[in-house]
Amino acid sequence: MIARRTFLLSTLALSVAPLACVQAEPVLGEDGLYSEPWFLQSFLTLGEDLASADADGKRYAIMWELRGCPYCKETHLVNFAQPRILDYIKSNFEIVQLNILGARQVTDFDGEVLAEKDLARKYDVRYTPTFQFFGEDAAKLKSLPPKEREVARAAGYLQPDDFLSMFQFVREKAYTRQSLRDYLRARAG
Repeated sequence: MIARRTFLLSTLALSVAPLACVQAEPVLGEDGLYSEPWFLQSFLTLGEDLASADADGKRYAIMWELRGCPYCKETHLVNFAQPRILDYIKSNFEIVQLNILGARQVTDFDGEVLAEKDLARKYDVRYTPTFQFFGEDAAKLKSLPPKEREVARAAGYLQPDDFLSMFQFVREKAYTRQSLRDYLRARAG
């Protein structure tokens, strides 16, 4: 005969087990942006964030968004919702989310402290979503002009397969050999 305690513990384990398989959903924040629970929670010091990502064997990216942006929402609810995409990005990247019109203070690689919207202007970020991918050496980036700090950029919404390919392009350092367009063509052919 099963003891009451064993039965209750078994029942509890069975009722909690399905929850372990459920992916965390993006959350719509007070700022009107969807946020992923796995995004890097940062003090917004880009050099430190990049160095930390590099120490963990990951690449560093910024996702620029805007309140009410339908393609930002699509990125969260469609692209990040696919396990193959989510698993790849979480395993290989640290992503910081910034608001293209935001006022939070961000310390750039060169030490300049700017509001998010001013940092967006400095890097000529005009569309949302935009993903900026940076080199791996924060000290080296400090001395480069802003446009030369990026190794790749994805401006606007990308369909899920191309979205994943963009992250693979950066992770594989294919940008040192070819353009993203050539990379995508080579993969399709």
